[in-house]
Amino acid sequence: MKLKIKKAYDEFAEAYFEMRKGSGTPYFFNELLEMPTTLKILGNVKGKKILDLGCGPGRYANILSKKGAKVIGLDNSINSLEIAKGEAPKAEFILGDVEKLPFKSGTFDIVLSALVIGHLKNWDKVFKEVKRVLKKNGIFVFSNYTPIRSAGRKKKWARRKFILMEDYFDERPIYGYWSNGKKKLEVVHFHKTYGTVIKIITHNGFEILDYEDCKPLKKAKKLFPRYYREAMDFPNFCVWKVRKK
Repeated sequence: MKLKIKKAYDEFAEAYFEMRKGSGTPYFFNELLEMPTTLKILGNVKGKKILDLGCGPGRYANILSKKGAKVIGLDNSINSLEIAKGEAPKAEFILGDVEKLPFKSGTFDIVLSALVIGHLKNWDKVFKEVKRVLKKNGIFVFSNYTPIRSAGRKKKWARRKFILMEDYFDERPIYGYWSNGKKKLEVVHFHKTYGTVIKIITHNGFEILDYEDCKPLKKAKKLFPRYYREAMDFPNFCVWKVRKK
């Protein structure tokens, strides 16, 4: 599964980055929906040493560096890292595996992972590594699909499109496709219930400090009216803030 995601990010890195800047749907889902909530929950990062886990093209690394944080980004996509180096020149970037981190224990004040962990079937490996590299009372902020959205299915009835939640308790892979306009590649996210996510957090030695569903910025209503309405009716993403015990 990880190889499929790596391939998708490698092949679509440049197109994805360009669309995030305003020319496509990633601009809505990332910049106008997920990022504002995640940055709010992160709070003041000045002087903090942050690991951007699954950093992609470096959008968070750039923003957090400008806010006074020392950022190291890690990703398994070479093409994404090349873009990130230009996007966030003040940050450091490393090619690596999110399940086996090349850092000493107690290195970071904060670990951030934006829309990455959901690609993995086994979250325990990531949580154990994150806990190891965090300092005492260190913070882990991660975003993902809401469990109700990952279990949702788009339906159509009487010319009306809507989302219906199905098989909530069936924790399973959810398959979809990414496209750069020329090519499609299969990607996967793993649906987990709220109960499972909470148990993973607590069983791995973290306590929950905050949680928020991602609400789109108001300007998205005019730019992306359909996506805005869907996100207001049925939240796509959520952000968790947990602390190492």
